[in-house]
Amino acid sequence: MRVGRLVLGTMNFGPVASEADSFAIMDKALEVGINCFDTANIYGGNLGPGFKVGLTEEIMGRWFAKGNGRREKVVLATKVYGSMDRPGSWPNTSKLSARHIIEQCDASLRRMKTDRIDLYQMHHIDRDAPWDEIWQAMGTLIGQGKILYVGSSNFAGWHVTQAMESARGRGLVGLVSEQCQYNLANRMPELELLPACRAYGVGVICWSPLSAGLLAVTSESGAKGRRDNPGFQDRIKKNRPSLDKYQALCREIGAEPAAVALAWLLSRPGVTGPIVGPRTVAQLEQALPALDVSLSAEVLKRLDEIWPGPGKEGPEAWSW
Repeated sequence: MRVGRLVLGTMNFGPVASEADSFAIMDKALEVGINCFDTANIYGGNLGPGFKVGLTEEIMGRWFAKGNGRREKVVLATKVYGSMDRPGSWPNTSKLSARHIIEQCDASLRRMKTDRIDLYQMHHIDRDAPWDEIWQAMGTLIGQGKILYVGSSNFAGWHVTQAMESARGRGLVGLVSEQCQYNLANRMPELELLPACRAYGVGVICWSPLSAGLLAVTSESGAKGRRDNPGFQDRIKKNRPSLDKYQALCREIGAEPAAVALAWLLSRPGVTGPIVGPRTVAQLEQALPALDVSLSAEVLKRLDEIWPGPGKEGPEAWSW
């Protein structure tokens, strides 16, 4: 199964982007060749009161129902783990029990008006759920044709290893992808997660590729929208020395900071692609130039100096 180099994130659909705007964004994504759409069963109620969990999947379902090959063209990825009973007062409405996995798969299928989920992702590790139980549930869904592939999100490297070895014992493919927070300002996955994924042939999908907007700031950009948020301004102040050098480098190579941040991820070994989560069609279009940005070895070296990672993989990062 092949996907484009950018993945469309849908978390804003409903709470931030209207249904009409969400439809327009998805139409534009297909037009420019973005074919993997990432969502989660809890999206819609995750950004504040007044919205309901499942709203985003419902919007996507109504978009699929418009036809014209929309569903056939999309590699549809959703997630299971979060509580569907906010604030989570009932015992079996979250995490990765076999009951919750199967129940929520059926609920996501209904909301999205489809007969299959192409990539069903565990949204977080459930330390209480035995892997035998998880893979029994996933194997049942695969056998029923309700899901095609299984992925993870927010796993540690050793969780990926556990998942793959447990799946191997049941004769299953196991994970095909891991979705993690990875960007120039957060390079922790380089220690053990990325090496584990490469070793098992697990693709890496990167969420928050712009570090919640930090890596999109330009020296000329004013405080607009969420940039008025005091917490965001504190992050800018904390990272100001690195940001100044980063912005200067971006000007030198003639590329926008956001495009450079996305292009850097696209250059990383084992990375399938970053998730872009636009609120408007214009924001989606602003991400596209990253596909044409080529970063030389010298530029990559300077980015390492500006935004240093652990330096090496584990255990060399902390040992000889």
